[in-house]
Amino acid sequence: MTNKLSLAMLASLAITAGFAAASAQVREPDLDLAAIRAAAKAQASDAEALAAQARRRAEAVTEQAKATAQDGADNGARYTAAAQAAAGNADDSQAFDFDRMIADAGEMAEAELAGQPRLIGFASTSMPKAALAAMIADVSKAGGVVVLRGFPQGSAKRLTAALAPIAQESEAIEHVGIDPRLFRAFGVEAVPTYVVAASDFELCDGFDCTSDVPPHDRMSGNVTLAHVLETFAQGDGPGARIAAQHLARLQGERP
Repeated sequence: MTNKLSLAMLASLAITAGFAAASAQVREPDLDLAAIRAAAKAQASDAEALAAQARRRAEAVTEQAKATAQDGADNGARYTAAAQAAAGNADDSQAFDFDRMIADAGEMAEAELAGQPRLIGFASTSMPKAALAAMIADVSKAGGVVVLRGFPQGSAKRLTAALAPIAQESEAIEHVGIDPRLFRAFGVEAVPTYVVAASDFELCDGFDCTSDVPPHDRMSGNVTLAHVLETFAQGDGPGARIAAQHLARLQGERP
């Protein structure tokens, strides 16, 4: 009986020792809270330093962008002044003064298009040379303007090459401008197209906006300007009265 009790007590002690050993093995070491706080503080300092560096870099980029924009504006002002000065220098040796056309574009758009109802001819340098030259000459004589959508293939050199032969033969090149807004406003997809607007209008500058164009007469195709204006004037449309005035000027009946 005593031996059985001793064995039971030994077994119990062994089990207890086993649990203690297992508990000692899975027990986590004590956390060093002070070290954790110090590490967190250091990380916060690093994050703040990184944020401060990012802010300084952003401010530097912003200042650089402002300086670049100002330089661009200054260069544009100098270029415009130089182009306008060149435009005032009458030199017959220059077949085509591209700078002059650019310098006059803003003034022409304001005076010719916004000041009063106008005859507008929509053209392209892809048109046959003779047809483009005749259109520019006639529209200019009639007191209107000819507009192009943009530079051919994005090249100012190509535009100069296309217009130079026409400029050698006529001063009507001064009535040619570039304004894609007009093409968008009137939805012009084919050239040549002629429009006679009945009243003043303003063009919006955005790519997605839509200008409110006034009532107008419109004709597309390879026809003469005289035919266009005669048709408008006799058709009693919204541009009839203005078309009659331009027709009289085209025919030399009025200056």
